[in-house]
Amino acid sequence: MKKLIDFLKNKWFIFGISAVCWILFVIWLGNFWWLLGLGVIFDLCITKKVPWAFWKIYQPKSAFGKWLMGWVDAIIFAVIAASFIRIFFFEAYTIPTSSMEGSMLIGDYLFVSKCNYGPRKPMTPLSFPFVHHTMPFSTTKKSYSEIWKRPYERMTGFETVKNDDIVVFNFPEGDTVILTRQSQSYYQIKRDFLNEGILYPISQHDYNRLTQIKMKTNNLEDCFNEYFKDSIVVRPLDKKENYIKRCVAIAGDTLQVVGGKVIINGKPQKEIETLQFRYEVITTAPLRPAIFEKLDIREYGVTKKGYVMLLNEKQVEALKGYKSITSIQKQEFPAGFRYNECFPQSENYNWNKDFFGPLVIPQAGTTVELSTKNLPLYKRIIELYEANTLRVDGENIYINDELATSYTFKQDYYWMMGDNRDNSLDSRFWGFVPEDHIVGKAVLIWFSSEQNKPFPSSIRWNRLFTIIHKN
Repeated sequence: MKKLIDFLKNKWFIFGISAVCWILFVIWLGNFWWLLGLGVIFDLCITKKVPWAFWKIYQPKSAFGKWLMGWVDAIIFAVIAASFIRIFFFEAYTIPTSSMEGSMLIGDYLFVSKCNYGPRKPMTPLSFPFVHHTMPFSTTKKSYSEIWKRPYERMTGFETVKNDDIVVFNFPEGDTVILTRQSQSYYQIKRDFLNEGILYPISQHDYNRLTQIKMKTNNLEDCFNEYFKDSIVVRPLDKKENYIKRCVAIAGDTLQVVGGKVIINGKPQKEIETLQFRYEVITTAPLRPAIFEKLDIREYGVTKKGYVMLLNEKQVEALKGYKSITSIQKQEFPAGFRYNECFPQSENYNWNKDFFGPLVIPQAGTTVELSTKNLPLYKRIIELYEANTLRVDGENIYINDELATSYTFKQDYYWMMGDNRDNSLDSRFWGFVPEDHIVGKAVLIWFSSEQNKPFPSSIRWNRLFTIIHKN
């Protein structure tokens, strides 16, 4: 046993194992310049000539100094190792909203695998460790520098994005953000303002300021820009807000939503028990709180006739057994009704969250015929996601100053929707998710805590270390 231990501690054995691991990583990375790192590994394990741990040059003599230096050494190593793991292997993510309610609960803490679809190489490498886009204890100070920026590249993964995968991705409309309203889409706020000339919600002080600005200009867009001039920021792709949804359609699929139910390539989406929809529940008397707890009904509101609830099929069937409930009706928009906030926010399409499409999800290499009617579907792809100039002159469309009657997509796109279908800001409102926005696949719930309960009674023990499945 002693010989084995001595062998495992041998510097040449440690160098050999480290070198093999590094070579395999470089092959995966696809940039062989990083093989120069073998020299660093050799020096760390064998020659030890270069003081890579420069903070150890000063050796304190006091017990406190040695204790402090030990902690400094441990923290620096932990930061480097954890950052490496976070970039290339997996990242922790917290469920902040109820858009995936049923499958993912508010207070769930997840591990998101970057290996499944292949990790993206860092695009904005200079950033503060362990935070996304904003410095700790701040809501405005960015945590990254754009002095050094790299183009999008993705390393090889174990699989591709498939239908019904639960995926974490960068919010496509998150390139521009109003810092005072980060939970809302900048583009939707602007559309609403240009249509109505007012902002919701708004304080009396802000209303007075907005009125003063309007008096100076009759142009609503100039007014909007002036009002938010100190709080609008533009973020790089990898620093956009992270969202989590279910991928209901992949590149090449034909998607349609009928009565809130998703249809892919003419077939209904695979049954998912946790899907929730909004129902009007008419009662003759108030329901006891124990009923909501027993049936795990988390989102509901009281009305004059009873309740409005977000329910899955099992909950609907269970509620039918209560005598005080006289009616349970699903609430949805009628077919043909155009909801202004739904993608593509165009009068050419009478779509809403319950009746949507049919729509073909763009696929890399495929070509679509362009017209002024269908341009709203692809405008954002052409201009922002695939970096072209776009101009419309009457019925003529110009891409990069050349007359265009068709367009060939450069990358794959996906369609993401929340399982809490009537309380989810998803692709029905902001459109396609580009392949370069994909962060990773949700694989494990490692911790879960109820928000409205004190610790430790708030812990949802049945959800700890739960593997995330498609349904």
